[in-house]
Amino acid sequence: MRKIRFAKMHGCGNDYIYVDTRYFPIEDPNALAIRWSDRHKGIGSDGLVLIGESPVAEADFSMRIFNADGSEAMMCGNASRCIGKYVFERGLTNKTEIRLWTRSGVKVLTLHVVADRVESVTVDMGEPKLVVPEQFQSSPDLSLGTFVSMGNPHYVIFTKDVDQVGQKGAELEHHPAFPQRCNIEFARVVGPCSAGSDKVRIRARVWERGSGITQACGTGACATTVAACITGHASRNCSIEMDGGTLDIEWRRSDNHLYMTGPATFVFDGEIEI
Repeated sequence: MRKIRFAKMHGCGNDYIYVDTRYFPIEDPNALAIRWSDRHKGIGSDGLVLIGESPVAEADFSMRIFNADGSEAMMCGNASRCIGKYVFERGLTNKTEIRLWTRSGVKVLTLHVVADRVESVTVDMGEPKLVVPEQFQSSPDLSLGTFVSMGNPHYVIFTKDVDQVGQKGAELEHHPAFPQRCNIEFARVVGPCSAGSDKVRIRARVWERGSGITQACGTGACATTVAACITGHASRNCSIEMDGGTLDIEWRRSDNHLYMTGPATFVFDGEIEI
């Protein structure tokens, strides 16, 4: 038996267990993600995030993320913001612009620091991809939604009833059109953020593949913004209101990248035996 130190953090309620693998190597993250994520018998979380050395010279740190069912994800916007806060406030870097290696590429994090504390983080989430899977194109029952890839796949449906995520999320995650499964968002436009503003408030609920309903999803907020723009529901600036909090998304014309800004929060530190 050996002891592993971890931090519990969340971004808008999307909570993960964070381990710095440079000091505490993890040999079987898939199994540990399942065990530790259990909210009754484990630590409780949406999954496990490993912070490590970057495998490429152009990044400062690396992130690997494992869902509550043990499957490995490509990217997580909320987790990347938490890593930015973690490495700065734990003294692992003094940079306020951090390059983070993920399985969907290197992401740039801009830390907004006040009195040596990271108040929020802006993540360059990169360009969306709108090339849909072949199976999706031949599925008439999916015609109401929009497929967007943010390094991981999302299917966004605009509807008055966002709460149907609990009934339809699992079914759509495992739809035959998505052989690698899919993240699902149900969204509706609330209105402008303020009088005369072109920034739109959107209420969204998320079903994440491998985790089920989560409080928030960074890539999902980006995918919702893209879907809102291309379907005429909103402009390129959106405030995405999720169960656990709000994320501000800007889809810039200058580089076609999406920029996500939101908070990151420490919950507690702990130690667990494996």
